[in-house]
Amino acid sequence: MSVIEAASARVLAGHTGAVNSVAFSPDGARISTASEDKSARVWNAATGELVHTLTGHTDAVFAAPFSPDGTTIATVSADLTPRLWDARSGTCTHKLVGHSIAVFGVAFSPNGRVLATTSYDETIRIWETASGRSVQVLEGHNDIVYGAAFSPDGKLLATASGDSTTRLWNVATGAVLRVLTGHTGIVSAVAFSPDGALIATASFDGTARLWEVATGNCVRILNGHTDTVWSLAFSPAERVLVTASEDATARVWDAVSGALIRTLEGHTDSAFVVAFSPDGRLIATASSDTTVRLWDAATGKAVRTLEGHTGAVSALAFSPADRRLATASTDETARIWAL
Repeated sequence: MSVIEAASARVLAGHTGAVNSVAFSPDGARISTASEDKSARVWNAATGELVHTLTGHTDAVFAAPFSPDGTTIATVSADLTPRLWDARSGTCTHKLVGHSIAVFGVAFSPNGRVLATTSYDETIRIWETASGRSVQVLEGHNDIVYGAAFSPDGKLLATASGDSTTRLWNVATGAVLRVLTGHTGIVSAVAFSPDGALIATASFDGTARLWEVATGNCVRILNGHTDTVWSLAFSPAERVLVTASEDATARVWDAVSGALIRTLEGHTDSAFVVAFSPDGRLIATASSDTTVRLWDAATGKAVRTLEGHTGAVSALAFSPADRRLATASTDETARIWAL
């Protein structure tokens, strides 16, 4: 295993608070970051130069993803008001008013025409991207809604909540289709399988679960972690799921049988975020131990350790265009690593 140190990374410096998220544009040319300093920033991914600073929020910004066509950035904040920005000019196009408490999560639909925001106010709101118009208010959870994921066809939305449930919604009508019950702790993350047939959920109860979309039945309980499961991701290449946990490990599972394939060990503190590379060949894990580790997805072998951050690594994203990885940290920087 090789170690890539700070000198090998391009450092994106300028935020004055912890960086909460990082995302590549669909063409890999730009990177967005969201920070506790009440701003989001857009950077040139090749040079690391600052392109735009998105200012206007009055409290921490939690996420700033690009739309699937790369023309729009959505930001969510503790100031209650998500915003939409023109990604080319950096100007705010719409302020989305309706939530009553901090807005934590955001997801664009696959075609980018709508986005979902999730809030501490226990609701999810669906917005029309072009106009900023509120389309649906999804009510039913009775605790914070931490995250949301659209199905691959964009017709369904799955939401993860502090009420220990996941809900499946019809995006067009706003109707709840199924309530997925069984976890005994906060549901921290949710994802659809690439074929849309399964939903995976992660929980503070130390387990992950696999659910059949068609029926809402829990088909597998993934036991093995010894603490909170923070994050999960499906492989884009096969029916494999990886989970990351407070127990400092990531685990790779067969998403058909539920069998544990291997455990990825090496971090010395919480493994907070996990992601597959676009080709499914690499797994990246980000940790509170200030490092990112890269693993061979086929063998579980530790390939590289990325060292240089001086705070917990809070987010990571693979470039969709080439072999680069972007990371965000509580040390107030983001970094771009050539892999």
